[in-house]
Amino acid sequence: MKRTSYIFLGIGLTVLSMAFFSSCGEKKAKDGRTDTPTSGTIEFVADESLSPIIDEERSQFEYEFPKAKLKPKYTDEVTGLQMIKDFKTPLLFTTRNLKDSEIAYLKSKSNVIPSVFPIGYDGLAFIVNKQNNDTCITVKDIKRILTGKATKWSDIVKGSKRGDIEVIFDNTRSATTNYVVDSVLHGAKMGAKIMAAKTSKEVIDYVDQNPGSIGVIGSNWLNDRRDSTNTTFKKNIHVMRVSVKDVATPYNSWQPYQAYLLDGRYPFVRTLYAIVVDPHKALPWSFANYISGPRGQLILFKTGLLPYRGDITIKTVNVKR
Repeated sequence: MKRTSYIFLGIGLTVLSMAFFSSCGEKKAKDGRTDTPTSGTIEFVADESLSPIIDEERSQFEYEFPKAKLKPKYTDEVTGLQMIKDFKTPLLFTTRNLKDSEIAYLKSKSNVIPSVFPIGYDGLAFIVNKQNNDTCITVKDIKRILTGKATKWSDIVKGSKRGDIEVIFDNTRSATTNYVVDSVLHGAKMGAKIMAAKTSKEVIDYVDQNPGSIGVIGSNWLNDRRDSTNTTFKKNIHVMRVSVKDVATPYNSWQPYQAYLLDGRYPFVRTLYAIVVDPHKALPWSFANYISGPRGQLILFKTGLLPYRGDITIKTVNVKR
């Protein structure tokens, strides 16, 4: 009889009513905006890798505030950050905070101090084809693959006959790529043969169709929405287990579940941010505040990511098979 341990997370959040105070009627500002904290229409920008959670949050916000209309533009992180610095968007969702120089620049141009809301955490996930059972990997081997020092499966799995390793990212300018260069490779260059798709969905589709491939995506793309416990990943791919040890085994390697993001066993964790440059403190500001508040954090938790705020309870359940 096989015994399997599952870790379930519970989150305690005090849900408060969200009250915003605005003037009666919509006054047009000098820049033409008429939105209030709970009404009007705005466009905002988010890194494409965050689109699943942003769509969930947007849908619920519009349900609770039916006079509000939020129009997302999903793009890469480099473009999104440039748009916020050029004042082409009042709101950006991404995976890095603003640098001090960027804050100083924005303040000098608009006399508005940007508001930065940490909203949660996700993991950098490595996915392989369903036929590939070599699903445990060390951090050291991940770095060798990403820098082009390991180009064949036999370079990391002795005797493997899978041939070449094909690495595919969502976008060369995405938050995922930038995190790999800055936080995984610490500035080292990626290998010349690494491929880029256009979206995270295309990465999953490519891995599904190519047995020798490894896809690199944000973990918020992985959860099977049919499983309310957040312990099931998508069925058509394998999510690799990552180990900080010299040799990866099923006992020292971890997948990007919420519990392992929380306790630090999964090594590649990103903080998600909402960056607001909104002199009116209107709809962009209130949407970011909503996500960082109790209701938004609960939504984020239910989608399989780790909330930035909340009392997290971890329970281990043994299941007999």
